[in-house]
Amino acid sequence: MTAATGHHFARPGNRFWPVLHRSGFTPRLMQPSEQAELLSYGLGITNVVARATARADELTAEEYREGGRLLALKVARLRPRWLAVVGVTAYRAAFDDLKAQVGPQERTFGQTRVWVLPNPSGLNAHWTLETMAEEFGRLRAAEDS
Repeated sequence: MTAATGHHFARPGNRFWPVLHRSGFTPRLMQPSEQAELLSYGLGITNVVARATARADELTAEEYREGGRLLALKVARLRPRWLAVVGVTAYRAAFDDLKAQVGPQERTFGQTRVWVLPNPSGLNAHWTLETMAEEFGRLRAAEDS
């Protein structure tokens, strides 16, 4: 769906946009087609791997590593305060950190701190809308401090 629409987390029922709102990152529930508005809230959105797939397990280890390398270059250029990676599996594969857990990471990219967030996919059902919003909210609170 994301590939078809050109918008992140576009599949109906994906929990990303509701979680982003519930955690306080956006003042209202946004639609995937409004993703460009995230910049007005000081947020950016990108992919670790640009190739669209139906499932994350369709991506290769090489694609993740190369995506991580390119993302690190983007972070070095843009210098955000935080890099939030949605999905611990993607983070582990992209940055060769097999022990990473959801939450703040020790790794930094220059002055950019890193936080791994739960993937809002329905396949990640052990994270509820409420618990995901709490974790996103922890990052929001860290950003505000």
